[in-house]
Amino acid sequence: MESTVTNHQKNLGTFIHLSTFAKWFFPFGNFIAPLILWSAQKNTSKFVDKNGREAINFQLSTLLYTIVLVIISIPFFVWQALKLEGSDAEFYFNGHIHSNGDVASLSTILIIAIIVGTIAIGIALFEIINVISAAIKASKGEEFTYPFSINFIKETVQEEKEGTDLPINQVINPE
Repeated sequence: MESTVTNHQKNLGTFIHLSTFAKWFFPFGNFIAPLILWSAQKNTSKFVDKNGREAINFQLSTLLYTIVLVIISIPFFVWQALKLEGSDAEFYFNGHIHSNGDVASLSTILIIAIIVGTIAIGIALFEIINVISAAIKASKGEEFTYPFSINFIKETVQEEKEGTDLPINQVINPE
């Protein structure tokens, strides 16, 4: 990382991390917003490039972990639903759930749902805390590496001239 990071680069790095919260406003906003910001400015600075890659890699990693959680939990729900199907349990949705038979199967489904829900909430809180921490570090011009992040996107910027916001190709070949 370069020794001097301009305020523009710090602000851009911060905004790239915070733009991942766009998922709360439109679908896949946590990928689209930082990807647009990063791809438009990645050639201007190693700092901006690193922050963009880190933000996108962390969002992809979080998505992967959530998909794995869902894939692992589906067989448990299906197994319990099939087990419940064979019992004499009945559901009445008149303001409450009524079971005439296998209360243990119902409670097992609820326990699985609580465990999966707790893990999903944990992943979401982990994501929020790390994105805020990354944004704070970027605003100070410091490096932040997300924990448990898989590097899907590798480094793109090779070199940078000190004290310039010009794209790398203009710094190397000024025309």
